[in-house]
Amino acid sequence: GDSSAKESRGTLVTPSTPGRGSIPSNTITPSSRETGAGEPDMSGLGDIYFDFDQYIIRKDAQTVLEGNAKWLRKEIGKSFIVEGHCDERGTLAYNLVLGEKRAKSAKRYLEDLGIPASRMQTTSYGEVRPFCKDHNEGCWSKNRRAHFVIQ
Repeated sequence: GDSSAKESRGTLVTPSTPGRGSIPSNTITPSSRETGAGEPDMSGLGDIYFDFDQYIIRKDAQTVLEGNAKWLRKEIGKSFIVEGHCDERGTLAYNLVLGEKRAKSAKRYLEDLGIPASRMQTTSYGEVRPFCKDHNEGCWSKNRRAHFVIQ
């Protein structure tokens, strides 16, 4: 791995952050998660993915967000959180900001599709809740995402 990038970052980034190996409580069982990238999980809401260091909604993400909006229109009473996530590259602080931009960009897109802002909150987990823990592009591409959690 490229450990030299982490060494110059001061005390903020530690390779083994406590809790990094734990699965977030809102994660669904692996068997129901095997639907593939971009397909909806059991809530009907699919994750969207971002290019490295970007928060622009890609074409493939637009399709997923349109599906999410369609599902949300049927579930009138439900509100949800848009979580922004990043891969492990970059500082913790930078990735928190980038995660927030990703969440807000997904929220704005859903607003444009008619989902009321009052139903959506955004939060950023930066790099601390990776979906995949390997140190390669195959994994990083899955970690650069916006995830939707029904409240």
